[in-house]
Amino acid sequence: MWDVLVDPTRREIVQRLAAGDLTAGEIASAFEIARPGVSRHLRVLREAGLVEAHPQAQRRVYRLRPEALAPIDAWRHEVSAFWEQRLDALATEVARGTHARTRTTTTGAHDDRATG
Repeated sequence: MWDVLVDPTRREIVQRLAAGDLTAGEIASAFEIARPGVSRHLRVLREAGLVEAHPQAQRRVYRLRPEALAPIDAWRHEVSAFWEQRLDALATEVARGTHARTRTTTTGAHDDRATG
C-alpha cells in the first residue's frame, strides 16, 4: 500500500475522496494532467483496495474505502506514541532546566545582595 500512496497525485485523490464520493470527471478536473493519467491513478488505487467505483448512470463514482487505510493509521499511531513519549521527556527536561536556572538565578541574586 505504501508504494501506491508514495505518488502525490494518488495521495491527493485519496484526500479528495475522504471528503466524499466523486465522479471520475470531478476528480480529473482537479488535476492538470490528462484524464487518462487520472484514470490510471484511479485504477492503481482501486487495485490496491483503497477506493471502489460504482456506476451511476453513465459515470463511475469513486468512494474511499477507509478500512483499507487501517494499517497506515495503526503505523501512524505507533509513530505518534513514540514521538509523544520523547517530546514529553524533553519537555520535562526543559522544565527541570528552567526551574534549576530560576533557582540558581534567584539564589545568586540573593547571595549578591547579602554580600554587597
